[in-house]
Amino acid sequence: MSFDTQTIKCTLRKINHMKRILTLLALAIGLTTATLAQTKPSTPAKPTTAAKPAAAKVKADGTPDMRFKENKEAVKATGQKKADGTPDMRFKENKKPTTPPKKKG
Repeated sequence: MSFDTQTIKCTLRKINHMKRILTLLALAIGLTTATLAQTKPSTPAKPTTAAKPAAAKVKADGTPDMRFKENKEAVKATGQKKADGTPDMRFKENKKPTTPPKKKG
């Protein structure tokens, strides 16, 4: 079987043309899939902050600055708290007077 050069050239052109079409088709499908797979990030709701007095002075990390009188008084009014939020019983203002148990009789 003999092929002339013109037939071979025509076949190679068809193959190259088909490769280009398939490459473009694969690229188009890939880009479409990538575009549709992306979702817009939802905007998180802004956290509400506890109401603080306007005159309260705070440090850079947001904790009250205890060098100022108004911050010291605010803590005394609420009492010292531990990290878990329970009253710290080492301080006098948190200790409640205990009543003796009632006698039966």
